[in-house]
Amino acid sequence: MNHVHSSVPTAKSKATGRGPHLSPLIQGTIGSIMVMLGSYAVGWLASVSPMNRNPLLIAIRTDYVGVVVGTVVLTVGCWILFRAWLRLGQQLAGWPEGSLVVVKRAIWSWSIPMLFALPIFSRDVFAYIGQGRLVAAGQDPYVAGISTLNNWFQLGADITWAEDETPYGPLYLIVEFAVNRMVGTSPDLSVLLFRLVAFAGVLLCMIYVPKIASLHKVSGAKATWISVANPLFLISFVASAHNDSLMVGLALAGTYYAATRRGVLGVVLIAASIGVKPITLVLLPFIGLLWAGPDAGWWRKIRYWVYTATLVAVIMAVIGWANGYGFGWLKVMLGTGTGTVIFAPVGALNAVLHGALTTIGIGTDWLLPAVKLVARLASVGLVLLLIFKGKQSHIVQRMALAFSALVILSPIIQPWYILWLLPFFAITGIRDDWQLLWVYFTTAFFIAFGAADQIFIWQFLSDLDPWVKQLSTAISWVSMAYLAFLDPRTRSLFVATLPARLRRRTAEAEPTTGKNDPQVPST
Repeated sequence: MNHVHSSVPTAKSKATGRGPHLSPLIQGTIGSIMVMLGSYAVGWLASVSPMNRNPLLIAIRTDYVGVVVGTVVLTVGCWILFRAWLRLGQQLAGWPEGSLVVVKRAIWSWSIPMLFALPIFSRDVFAYIGQGRLVAAGQDPYVAGISTLNNWFQLGADITWAEDETPYGPLYLIVEFAVNRMVGTSPDLSVLLFRLVAFAGVLLCMIYVPKIASLHKVSGAKATWISVANPLFLISFVASAHNDSLMVGLALAGTYYAATRRGVLGVVLIAASIGVKPITLVLLPFIGLLWAGPDAGWWRKIRYWVYTATLVAVIMAVIGWANGYGFGWLKVMLGTGTGTVIFAPVGALNAVLHGALTTIGIGTDWLLPAVKLVARLASVGLVLLLIFKGKQSHIVQRMALAFSALVILSPIIQPWYILWLLPFFAITGIRDDWQLLWVYFTTAFFIAFGAADQIFIWQFLSDLDPWVKQLSTAISWVSMAYLAFLDPRTRSLFVATLPARLRRRTAEAEPTTGKNDPQVPST
């Protein structure tokens, strides 16, 4: 990723939400509505939810046809939204004046239907309910799992949360407790409130991504389109109601104020981000460098690192003293976690080595802990290197790379982890070449994965489970192939991945378009 100026047309032009730009906004809203409607058939509900007794939901959630149709509507809606996102980027190519207004309008129109969806792609939001109950019951969420409470499973949490300590910061525990105090154990109202908190994080991202991008002379509209208007971002942080959006929003706000030399406010906001999810602790050294200023010598840098660390420690100590949990969150964060996923580098390496060692008769009980330890040490080494090496003008970029090192070398990478990183790379410039293609493919991969992986099906319809997931995956593959190779409007975005000879033939076959409908974004 580089500091890149987005090209600007030589003639003055202004983008609006009307005319040619209205089509992707409408198309994306239709896709978002389809996602919402599909969620009522295959989204997650707590078993004690009164919505389970709604006659319409009973009809579509307990019937083979209803589940299949809901899966199709949900998956197709995701890809309609994805196509609208691609088309919006095409039509705003060059990012003229007024583009940011259009992108923000898209975020609002694509998000609002999802505010009323059932949770999809993940049901972590139901674990928030259990953690709020732990706080209300006077238990320590950094020691006890939610299975210590009665009826925890009936309130919708996945069984994997049963014995796990809470991985969230003490500030978010206060949010969870506040939701519990306001609506008790009502799962539906709790989900709505947690979703509004998550949406507040999306709005923070929408505000601060263009602000930081402008500091790097990058188009704020383009950065916001790549990250916040991204369909995976909106589905994961609105429909799924993940608290990660609040963590990222607060981190971006803190970064902006530190970069503009309002360091105390910046550090307070970063501390709040850590209080949501402690992983953003890795940002602190870079926040200190931003606060110190572009021409700071080493003694000044060290002094501002001390200021940053001291202020965060005091804030977190006060919060820990107030809620009685101290620094329990730090102990949980330092744990390496359990399990792996195959598309994480650590998981893939473990799988390869496990197979090789098993073949030659060597035991592998030690293998995963060893691979995790090596990956953890490597990530720490990379972070330290990025703290001390690099241009002063690239601090935010170095921060993004350090954050990436922790995520990529983690044994488990969830789809929304990628969204922690995307805004930080977008604000420092993503080129319209393989870098933007990587964003397209990564977004598409995790949309396909989430749409098929997290589908709710009643146990008495369990014979549908593998078939419906395969159906969703097939729809995703067909959609991706259509957008990449057949769609006359979007295929030019992907021709850079073809061999040179095929690329020339594709270019010759491209239809002529009007000046307001460019096929390939300017570089």
